[in-house]
Amino acid sequence: MKFMTIVKCAEISEPPPKALIDGIMALGEEARQAGVFVDWGGLQPTANGARARIAKGKLTVTDGPFSEAKEVIGGFTTYDVASKEEAMVWVRRFMELHLKHWPEWEGELELRPMYEEPPTD
Repeated sequence: MKFMTIVKCAEISEPPPKALIDGIMALGEEARQAGVFVDWGGLQPTANGARARIAKGKLTVTDGPFSEAKEVIGGFTTYDVASKEEAMVWVRRFMELHLKHWPEWEGELELRPMYEEPPTD
């Protein structure tokens, strides 16, 4: 089963501490060696992005930043694991790195199962 983790927090203007990045890179390498790593990425500030929205039949495109957002998506990881419980092991380890290397950080990580295409015959 594939799961995506979505990191949400208040938008930050400076990069995370190097020790945290090093820890995340090591965790990613461990997940890769375990055969469960699919993909990951950190996202640039919303000022560098845009939004497209449909409301009441109208398409609106807005350039960032998105000041009304209390939290933004800061990054993601995709795992291919046997169960939600196994995915949560990686989630906990990722969040524990934040507690250790960036204790003042506040945010959340959402875990979502991904739809997968049915096998073709």
